[in-house]
Amino acid sequence: MGADFSITSAAKEPMSMDMYLAVNEKPDPGTAAMMITAKNQIKASNARIKLTEEQIKTEKKALASVESAQKGSNMSDISNVGSYGQIASGRAINSAADGASELAIGKKMEAQERGLNQGAENIAETKDLLNISDGAMQSITDNLQRIRELSLKAANGLTGDEEKASIQSEISGLMENIEQVARDTQYNEKNLLDGSYATLEVAENPDGRGMSIQLENATLEALGINGYDVTGDFDITKIDNALEKISSDRSNIGSQTNALEYAYRSNLNTAENVLASRSRLEDLDIEKAVTDQKKNEVITDYQTLLLKRKEEEDSMVTKLFQ
Repeated sequence: MGADFSITSAAKEPMSMDMYLAVNEKPDPGTAAMMITAKNQIKASNARIKLTEEQIKTEKKALASVESAQKGSNMSDISNVGSYGQIASGRAINSAADGASELAIGKKMEAQERGLNQGAENIAETKDLLNISDGAMQSITDNLQRIRELSLKAANGLTGDEEKASIQSEISGLMENIEQVARDTQYNEKNLLDGSYATLEVAENPDGRGMSIQLENATLEALGINGYDVTGDFDITKIDNALEKISSDRSNIGSQTNALEYAYRSNLNTAENVLASRSRLEDLDIEKAVTDQKKNEVITDYQTLLLKRKEEEDSMVTKLFQ
């Protein structure tokens, strides 16, 4: 049986071993040795308890560090996914998550740019239309010039009735040519010179606004020479007036074509600058993005290595106290 170290004083209060040893300066050697051994065991137990408490605190800190590193790793993974998507597309803004305001601004600029380009295309088509009209009017001018020459010949006193009839036959053919050109000149199934359309609206701006193009009427009736006949009394000034009208119409076509050319260049220039501005907003600096991506990967790998080392050290410390 072990010794009972519950020591009671005269007042019946328990005494510690130190107090007992102080009162009994020369206790029994066996008892003293056992008391010293018990005291050392208690100290060792208290030390182990203290170390255990410190280890628990350390492990709590390590756990918090692990959780923080894991959260940082998760955020880094999410960032990496976005970075890879941006590098693959070559665009810094692929979705609202990359920048809501930038995305909204970029879409507005894209709409403006595409509107300007479509306006430029509309202008180019209208220029083609006017060029067709001008070419047709050149044909009408050639016919009128020939009619005037024949009229002068018929007006000559040396020209007999049979010759005038022959001249009129040629003039009638030329007038039929003029009427046919005026009736059949078309663009996209639209008649251009028969008076079917007085004006044509050109949507040259992104909002659909633009200039109005005047279309001419070059029929015989509009020229004032319908029924022109040199076999009887005739007035050659009618042909002169017709030529003057065609010249005026062609001049108008030329001025409208020039105006369209200016608008066309303006649209292309504006669209180019809008595109450049949108590019600065949305496009990705590939070189910088790849460099940043590699840097983030190195940091993530380093954090993972530190985390692994910490877990190994914590595992070794835990085994020492098992």
